[in-house]
Amino acid sequence: MPDPSKVERFRCPGCSADMEFDPESGGMKCRFCGHTEALPAIQGTDLKAHALADAMAHTKALSAQALEVNCESCGSSVLFEPPQVAGACTFCGGSIVAQPKAADPLIAPDAVLPVKIPKHAAQAEVRQWLASRWFAPNALKRMAQQEGIGGVYLPYWTYAADTGSSYAGQRGEHYWETEYYTETDSDGKTVQRSRQVQQTRWYPASGHVSRSFTDVLIPATRAVKESRLNGLEPWDLGALRPYEPAYLAGFRAQRYQVELPAGFDKAKQIMAETIEQDVRRDIGGDEQRIGQIDTTYSNATFRHLLLPVWIGAYRFQGEVYQVAVNARTGEVQGERPYSHWKIAILVIAVLCLVGLIVLLAKNHGS
Repeated sequence: MPDPSKVERFRCPGCSADMEFDPESGGMKCRFCGHTEALPAIQGTDLKAHALADAMAHTKALSAQALEVNCESCGSSVLFEPPQVAGACTFCGGSIVAQPKAADPLIAPDAVLPVKIPKHAAQAEVRQWLASRWFAPNALKRMAQQEGIGGVYLPYWTYAADTGSSYAGQRGEHYWETEYYTETDSDGKTVQRSRQVQQTRWYPASGHVSRSFTDVLIPATRAVKESRLNGLEPWDLGALRPYEPAYLAGFRAQRYQVELPAGFDKAKQIMAETIEQDVRRDIGGDEQRIGQIDTTYSNATFRHLLLPVWIGAYRFQGEVYQVAVNARTGEVQGERPYSHWKIAILVIAVLCLVGLIVLLAKNHGS
């Protein structure tokens, strides 16, 4: 992994202004004179994972120049490279009044998925998304156009582990029995009939299954709802690049809120779903009952990833609403309030239409 302290500032050789990462060219670009350059050379392309037990050995600052600021409204910590400034909170839209400080050490990112969708394209996606939601208040649409969205890299953990699981349960096998019953026929007579009824015989079952997991992806942010993050998937992790501070020039990065051990606990829950499927297949039969599963984990490793989104947070009548765009695919996920007057107009229009139809029907009938 490259040393994140080696990059100072990204000065434009043409006008000496600070350059920013440009999603369209995949390099650095000066927004003042338009000069472009390739990214600083990255030594090596190794995205090797780290042993979970050695996590603290990978703790360091994001880079020598990275600044950090905390939002008092939602508790998010956001890191950024100059010349980027703190501004409003990306996640709740609140004003950040605290002075930025040098970023505290953290488990350094191993890889970054570079922004691919430029801001103007993401804004167009958001406007289209809002336009397709008729019940969204006009005030929200105006705010979306005026305040726009900001680019931020969200923290994720990805885990890998070898698992071995011993289980105990029961295997159910179906068989059929003939059941006799009486009923009254159409002539009022009582008749006896039969039907086949499915029954199940249960047998004890136990055994052992094993599986290797790779790239179990866990969001390390709490500032964006998990359902919204799931809606932004899939992520093209094959395009990951070794972490380089230049990717953050002009963007922000959120400090992880889910610590590494807690993330692994979440990963275990996801692994458990697959392990249960393996156990059911191993038990076999027509049905399965699982009494217990005891799983051991070995060779557990992790990587810290930064995945890109364009996100906007809007306050409307005291509530906060987020809209997020996958900065690789353009997928939009968000929430918006409902305009009560628009709903009222629709209800009135429907009632008037129904009344008109009834009136025309009466006149036609007479």
